Amino acid sequence: MPENGSPRAAIEARDLVKVYPGRGRRPAVRALDGLGLIVPAGRVFGLLGPNGAGKSTTTKILTTLSRATSGSACVAGHDILREPEAVRTAIGYVSQGAGTDPFLTATENLEIAARMRGVSAAESRARAAHLLDEFGLIEASGRPVHTFSGGMRRRLDVAAALVHRPSVLFLDEPTTGLDPEARAAMWAEIRRLSGEDALTVILTTHYMEEADRLADELLIVNRGRAVVQGSPDELKAALHGDSVRVTLVEPDPAHVRAAIARVPGLRDVMVEASGVDGVLAARTDDASAAVGAVISALDAAGIRYGQVAASHPTLDDVYLHFVGHTFGEHTPAVPEGVAA
Repeated sequence: MPENGSPRAAIEARDLVKVYPGRGRRPAVRALDGLGLIVPAGRVFGLLGPNGAGKSTTTKILTTLSRATSGSACVAGHDILREPEAVRTAIGYVSQGAGTDPFLTATENLEIAARMRGVSAAESRARAAHLLDEFGLIEASGRPVHTFSGGMRRRLDVAAALVHRPSVLFLDEPTTGLDPEARAAMWAEIRRLSGEDALTVILTTHYMEEADRLADELLIVNRGRAVVQGSPDELKAALHGDSVRVTLVEPDPAHVRAAIARVPGLRDVMVEASGVDGVLAARTDDASAAVGAVISALDAAGIRYGQVAASHPTLDDVYLHFVGHTFGEHTPAVPEGVAA
């Protein structure tokens, strides 16, 4: 539970475990492995991790769409097992797939969504008109949804999740597949919702930039476990100094480590190889001096490389530091048809 004086928690989950049973020769998969989290109310909370890390499984359990193998959770003050209907009343949910009928108009979709949530006919019409205006869809309100662009459809999906005025909104990978302009527009909507409407927004994403720009607080998830939680700035500040990153060509990791061992001032050195590509990542207190020394060491050892970059800590560096490998590598397999 939150300590005295801390923000009220919109969500608390403890020791969530989800095991998908094996089928035939396919072994069982432990999609969640004791995951816990606390989400303060009125914030944008990001669940960040590569595909298969357990983000969508966590979301489905918290929205009562799936049942945990073990563990407990409360959403908006309601226990997900004992009070599932109260949880569903308190939340809005936007899945990775489309949530609106492509053959109905935007207005019809919103009014039907409201009526299904128990809103009166008159209030449904008023709420639909308000949301269409709020999401910039008034001019397209009478068109069938199948004529909408991808960005317009996603905005309508979010609007449909808000028709009953929930206190917690779950957005599962809301910008996947959108072009940069539509993605930026969705980011603006998410920020507006959190700021103006005081919603708690749970955002699952595998986009580092999206998590960095939108989330007030982040939980990095890997292999179904909570790795580290904090604001993007706090997590980056925990990595003192600068980062040095080198793209490697057909690397021999042992050879690279031996060459770099002679460079003074490097720490947290990580060398990974994947096919013909690889990466060398390290931290240093003096990036300007370290870059030249790293290049010299690689040249002297005959190691081929591409881009060499030095920067202040990024979320990629945070992920590498706390998880132990680069983002997207070593992700567990998930059964076909199961979102994780």
